[in-house]
Amino acid sequence: MSVHIIGAGLAGLASAVHLTSRGTDVTVYEATDHAGGRCRSFYDSVLKRNIDNGNHLLLSGNAQAMAYLQAIGSQQSMPANEQAAFPFLDLESGERWSVEANWKLRVPGSSMLDLISAFKLAWASKNSTVAGTLNTTRPIFHKLWEPLSVSILNTASEEAAASLLWAVLKQTFGRGAQACRPCITRHGLSDSLIDPALKLLQQQGTDIRFNERLQSISFENERAVALSFGHEKISLGPDDTVIMALPVPAAGALLPGLCHPDQFRSIVNGHFVLPKAREDINFLGLVGGVSQWLFVRGDVASVTVSAADQLAEKSSEKIANTLWPEVLRALELENIPLPAYRIIKEKRATFAQTPEQVSLRPDTQTKWENVLLAGDWTATGLPATIEGAITSGHKAAEAVR
Repeated sequence: MSVHIIGAGLAGLASAVHLTSRGTDVTVYEATDHAGGRCRSFYDSVLKRNIDNGNHLLLSGNAQAMAYLQAIGSQQSMPANEQAAFPFLDLESGERWSVEANWKLRVPGSSMLDLISAFKLAWASKNSTVAGTLNTTRPIFHKLWEPLSVSILNTASEEAAASLLWAVLKQTFGRGAQACRPCITRHGLSDSLIDPALKLLQQQGTDIRFNERLQSISFENERAVALSFGHEKISLGPDDTVIMALPVPAAGALLPGLCHPDQFRSIVNGHFVLPKAREDINFLGLVGGVSQWLFVRGDVASVTVSAADQLAEKSSEKIANTLWPEVLRALELENIPLPAYRIIKEKRATFAQTPEQVSLRPDTQTKWENVLLAGDWTATGLPATIEGAITSGHKAAEAVR
């Protein structure tokens, strides 16, 4: 039996690592010359630094991601902070506070009852939105629930599915401090999540083929029987399985009749070179401005703006000039001129995680008995995050017969 994994993003790599650990013969095909998809690092010639194409924060309670890091021997590259605390700054008022997983609430203007109100999400219907479930008039909504919701779901709270936010809170905050310690990569996403996986797979003899774009799949009797890569056609044996670990549009084009989400939301990331390295801060939540989360690694400050469809339409220069003053305020720096920067726009960063679009997420098993799906857009019960992508990869691996 052989398993052919199409796509070397995080979902595909998670599938491959899981399958090779039990001795399954695996071949991975990647259309580009690199692995990682939307979760990777690269050298930027303007900044003269290695940066990530997007900022990501894991929590110690992300069970599937932690299992993946352990499997590839990369836990130490993405250590958990000592404290389960989330610092915030209101860019408009200048207020700073910290939300701790021991429920020591320090959100200005809020009470313990406000925190308990989050349990309304547990009973929300499948058609409920975050803003439609929680009290949007309370300070805690704008200073905690809304920033968390937008960053996790990459969708405005007025239309974001309440069920997905609850799935995350239950997995992390609902399990206490030990499940809520932020985990941030020391040197970059590729160093933590991608390169160690490639190294492990190569050591185990897995065939990883870059620059191999799948052109079409041949089907007979409810089975995939051949994969066509343009220059080569690979016949599938009776026990072979295909895992399609591709972005939504690519998978939909290759699998006729596949029901899938068809609306997307943007994420904008801005990377700026600081005057000197900072070791006193690694991340900060921001409200009251355009920037939503600030990450600092060495002398590079990186800002993330989710649900950023309108912002993504602006020029990189305008975006940089909008975000940089907020970086200065957050880091309490003087009025320093705009430094070298890089703006990255992911216009299809995730599917729109609305109740309607969530209902379109397909299961791991397709109508073809030997074709499985993996990807953060599949029906994992989790949002389209790193944890969701890895969960989908593990689900697909477990579904291989």
